[in-house]
Amino acid sequence: MNKVYIFLADGFEEIEGLTVVDLLRRVDIDISMVSITGKLEVKGSHGIIVMAEQLFEDVNFDDADMLILPGGMPGTTTLMEHEGLDILLRDFNAKKKALAAICAAPSVFGMKGILEGKNATCYPGFEGKLKGAYPKDSNVVEDQNIITSRGMGTAIDFSLSLVKYFKGQEAAKKLAEEIQYKHYETL
Repeated sequence: MNKVYIFLADGFEEIEGLTVVDLLRRVDIDISMVSITGKLEVKGSHGIIVMAEQLFEDVNFDDADMLILPGGMPGTTTLMEHEGLDILLRDFNAKKKALAAICAAPSVFGMKGILEGKNATCYPGFEGKLKGAYPKDSNVVEDQNIITSRGMGTAIDFSLSLVKYFKGQEAAKKLAEEIQYKHYETL
């Protein structure tokens, strides 16, 4: 079974984080919500309190197949500043392991040099923080080991692209049909 971790910080965009968790679990992808705040309770950017399952400092990420960053503010800034996550993201990228981010969060990859020479997308206005990348105006952009998406309105597209990455196009199409989503652009 694939193992995925999504990182939550106070001020994360709830739809971007929870849509990913929900849709990946529907197809039996093992995804864990990891708090980088030192406490399991994480407050989203719209005041919704979510209970993460693990604390960053308690997790051994050796089994991870993908790391995911949701956007939102100030959650994205907190993700950018977390030293342990910085080391983990850089290590994953050096090993060409899968990384994914949505909304403002692709800027974390950009500011760390992870997007150098790659196509990427992000929330409009954050393109300048995609250092070294080729910004694209698409709902989801996949380039080598990196998957990026634009924002809350593309959260289902983003999640289905992650399903496609792990389970294939047919599994993503089937899930899109099951949830009555008719607009998945990459299928």
